Amino acid sequence: MSPGKKKQMTINVLLVDDEKGYLNVLSNRLSKRSINATKAFSGTEAIQILRKQDFHVVVLDLKMEDMDGIEVLKVIKKMIPELPVIILTGHGSQTAAKEGILFGAFDYLSKPCELSELMDKIHEAHRHQQELPKESLSE
Repeated sequence: MSPGKKKQMTINVLLVDDEKGYLNVLSNRLSKRSINATKAFSGTEAIQILRKQDFHVVVLDLKMEDMDGIEVLKVIKKMIPELPVIILTGHGSQTAAKEGILFGAFDYLSKPCELSELMDKIHEAHRHQQELPKESLSE
C-alpha cells in the first residue's frame, strides 16, 4: 500500500432500537457501507453488549419500551465516557434530544433520517473519538 493512501477502517457501531424491522433494515444498509453494525433491541441488551464488546459509536433510539434512551445514555457515559452516542428520535421530541446533548450525547437526528445523514454523523463521531488525547481514554 502506498504511504499516501490510508486503508479504510471498519467502524464498529452499536445500534439500539426496539423497532426490530427498522433496526434490521438499518443494520443491513450500514453493513453494505463498511460499517460493522451490532444490534441491540433494548437498552438493557445494549448495556450487556457494551460490557463484552468495544464500539466506536452508538446510535441510540430515544423512546424504547424497557429503558428510556436518556437513561441508557447516562449508563453508557458512566461506563465509557469517551464513547460517542448519536441519539435518534422519531417522536418529534427535540427537547428530549437536546437533553441528551446535556448528558453527553455527541449529536441527535430525527427519525426517519436520510442514510447519508446518519453515515456522515457516524463518521464525524468516529473521527471525533479518534482525535481524543490518548491519556483521556485510559482514565
